[in-house]
Amino acid sequence: MIDVKKAVQKAGEYLLSLYPNAAGAIQLEEVELTEDDKYWLITLSFPDLSIRRINKSWRTGRTYKTLKVKANTGTVVAMKIREVYAS
Repeated sequence: MIDVKKAVQKAGEYLLSLYPNAAGAIQLEEVELTEDDKYWLITLSFPDLSIRRINKSWRTGRTYKTLKVKANTGTVVAMKIREVYAS
């Protein structure tokens, strides 16, 4: 089984292959090993260059992606949008 550092590295490499403009701006947000120890769930974020209206002001935010990485090989098998809500 790959360790958490390797899983994060693999997730980051995969994300950069799809979003090369995120280079140097990716942040690690969450890490979780599934209960069956088969997958690492790695949430990464990067700047969202679109402008959104939030609380009557315009600003940019971050895009969050959760990547599913096979724990035995390090292969990324899925990527999903991770919604983050302010309280």
